[in-house]
Amino acid sequence: MKEIDQRMETDSVGKVFLRYLIPSLVGMLLMSVNIVTDGIFVGHRLGGVALAGINIAVPVFSIFTAISLWIGIGGATQYSFALGEKNIPEAQRIFTRSIIMVFLITITLAGIAFIFRVPLANVLGANPETLPYVMDYMTILLMFGFAFTVENILSIFVRNDGDPNLAMIALIVTAVVNVILNYYFLFVLDWGVSGSAGATIMAVTVGIGVLSIHFFKKSSRLKFVKFRFTKKSVAKTFSIGMPSFLSELGLSVFTMGYNIAIAAVAGTAGVAAFSVLNYTHSVILMLFLGMSSAIQPLISYYRGAKRQDREQATIRLAIKTAIGTGLGFFIIGLFGANHIVRMFGDFSPEIVNLATMAVRIFFAGYIFMGFNFVMMTYFQTSNRVGMAIWITVAREMLFMVAFLIILPPFFGAEGVWASIPLSEAVVAASIVIYARRKHIFTKGIQ
Repeated sequence: MKEIDQRMETDSVGKVFLRYLIPSLVGMLLMSVNIVTDGIFVGHRLGGVALAGINIAVPVFSIFTAISLWIGIGGATQYSFALGEKNIPEAQRIFTRSIIMVFLITITLAGIAFIFRVPLANVLGANPETLPYVMDYMTILLMFGFAFTVENILSIFVRNDGDPNLAMIALIVTAVVNVILNYYFLFVLDWGVSGSAGATIMAVTVGIGVLSIHFFKKSSRLKFVKFRFTKKSVAKTFSIGMPSFLSELGLSVFTMGYNIAIAAVAGTAGVAAFSVLNYTHSVILMLFLGMSSAIQPLISYYRGAKRQDREQATIRLAIKTAIGTGLGFFIIGLFGANHIVRMFGDFSPEIVNLATMAVRIFFAGYIFMGFNFVMMTYFQTSNRVGMAIWITVAREMLFMVAFLIILPPFFGAEGVWASIPLSEAVVAASIVIYARRKHIFTKGIQ
């Protein structure tokens, strides 16, 4: 048994959890910096309309991320399970198959989207005012977006192979390079939103180089080996990873839905205000994703090793951490909304007022969102994929869309901002009801 496996099974659950949680949180926080940096620099350099244009193009980025999470989490869950069973050859076949799958699918979809990029921009919510910015940003993403998926899936597997610190370092390097290049391309070379997109792509490429260091470590079990695509193996990867894919796809639905809904009640100023909210949301969302990413290797490994006691302790600790963090974000949004908005630029009073109101209302959803993310990951990695899919579909598709249709005619912009908090609360209640019916909290996690 390797030293990594020994620590997984003998160190205290809290110590193992922190060993994965801290690098995952830091890494995801800095991954979100790649998105937020674009917003901050573009907002200050090019103004609110350009910022709105980038926000409209963000769902393209989300689709690439969704694909990498779909296959990455689906493959990595099987990978860690195989490690728990001490079946290294099978783990390596899973890794190789996952990397090839994500690369082929990304290239194919990007090529199709590039051909139809103008209609795609219009579907995403572009108007004559924002279309030039949307096209400049989206074109770069479609041409080189496969780099996002490669970095993301490598980061997932490196973390699952017992090296969460390297995954964190890679994302730190990516974030630092992105900040430097964004400033240089926008303020020195004056390349506009295309320069911002190019800076992000180049930074991600550097991150891939850092992650590749893991292959040369003695402790690494990540190796490219011969494998076969079988219907069963591909279906299993897609099945396990489906909740992660839908969760990220739901982010695209969220962005499109909010863009359309707020534009209908508040025009371009409302879209610009949502852009500020969405950039802030992306940071917090990544932190919650970091929490769920931290427990995924642990739950998968303990399942494979048949250590139910450690599995139960891990998920309980993650739930407490998520709820406490969500309350903290709610308090920050309630009292610091104006400061958060001002960070993105000097906007008109109308945009500032709309964005400040948005932060104060929207941040209430974080009380429930972290809990929902953690439980989705638990169900996903414990053979309750159906419940995990319900959580992802309900929170950013089913209930959110319903509230976006019902509330704005009565409450205007406030109804738009309140749709996600209400959706998250309803989904959290459904999880508690399900857990009580299955005796998950009363008799221990099954």
